[in-house]
Amino acid sequence: MAKVIACRIFSYGKHQERAWTHLPEIGIRNVEMPAPPPAEWDDAKRKLKDHGLRATSLQSLCDLTKPDAVEVMRPQLEACAAFESDICFLSAKPGETPLPVIWERLRAMGDVAAQHGVTIVLETHPPLITNGDLGRETIQAIDHPNVRINFDTGNIHFYNKDMTALEELGKVADLTAAVHLKDHTGTFEEWSFPVLGQGVVDFPGIFRLLDERGIDGPCTMELEGTKGQEFTETEQCDYVAASVAYLRSLGVLDE
Repeated sequence: MAKVIACRIFSYGKHQERAWTHLPEIGIRNVEMPAPPPAEWDDAKRKLKDHGLRATSLQSLCDLTKPDAVEVMRPQLEACAAFESDICFLSAKPGETPLPVIWERLRAMGDVAAQHGVTIVLETHPPLITNGDLGRETIQAIDHPNVRINFDTGNIHFYNKDMTALEELGKVADLTAAVHLKDHTGTFEEWSFPVLGQGVVDFPGIFRLLDERGIDGPCTMELEGTKGQEFTETEQCDYVAASVAYLRSLGVLDE
């Protein structure tokens, strides 16, 4: 049942620099971080090595509504290959652009990703991957093996009423290549993401389903706190550490 457990550097809020030393202290060796530009590759690789960390996924930034979207993605996909990260995370939003154009651009990005052995994973955000049904519809429309879903357990509850993360994952498990581990209090559109295990997400069920479906992509903690809440550095570290302790209690850390 052990998984590749990672943590987004952004989970440390305004204390992100502390993530580099704190994560190894609590037994986490994998991170998701922004894809650095080529000029910063050497420094970023050195920083990872110095702290005994590896980037299991890189976050890309790309405006799909722009005609140059594929070229904007190209160096970020190259960064994934350079960092031996086979997952490229993307929050894809179509704006007012016709969906067939969006599908074409994402398909072309998938071609570039395939050249580098990378899979682009689309975040569980409206309007493309709001829930399981819309996620399946989107991925089938794109129709590219290197474009898949990043299933966010907390976002299902935030963006939808009367749905559960476990049920929605069941609808798209075969199209899911990575997971964001996030809990939620269960109230629609309420920005409240507590320590893992303290909200409504059925994490034991999620991990059982991942095992049953053979999903072995990275499971990355994305810890976003509560709206209006400001953590001190110590509090931020405690927040992350408590989530790690919960995952450890489930036996899913590969230690």
